[in-house]
Amino acid sequence: MKVVVYSHDADTRAEMRLAIGERPAPDAPEAEIIEVATSPALFRLLDAGGVDVMVLDGEAQPAGGMGVSRQAKDEIYHCPPVLLIIGRADDQWLATWSRADAVIAHPIDPVALARELAALMRARPAARAITAQ
Repeated sequence: MKVVVYSHDADTRAEMRLAIGERPAPDAPEAEIIEVATSPALFRLLDAGGVDVMVLDGEAQPAGGMGVSRQAKDEIYHCPPVLLIIGRADDQWLATWSRADAVIAHPIDPVALARELAALMRARPAARAITAQ
């Protein structure tokens, strides 16, 4: 499955990539990780299709993951699920506004990221089958 990790910070993208590994859980599909550092690059990928799930850094600059998630959910037909990494647990209400499908907080907990991403990945094949009909 194609997993896009989005952050302006290369170190944050590396943390995401390491937490995901080849697959986030033994029963989850293999992850083909695509790194992007800007929202225009992310939206080009989404427009081209084939993205299965996104991991967005809520603290990315200049376009934060919360706003990017909201925009993607508004503009992309059959938008892939979003795992949002928020700056602090108190930002949960903003994550709800962004329409993220799953949320974890900084600092990145690799176990939590892998768990939440695996759940989104497991659910994705069923969603694809429904939208293809």
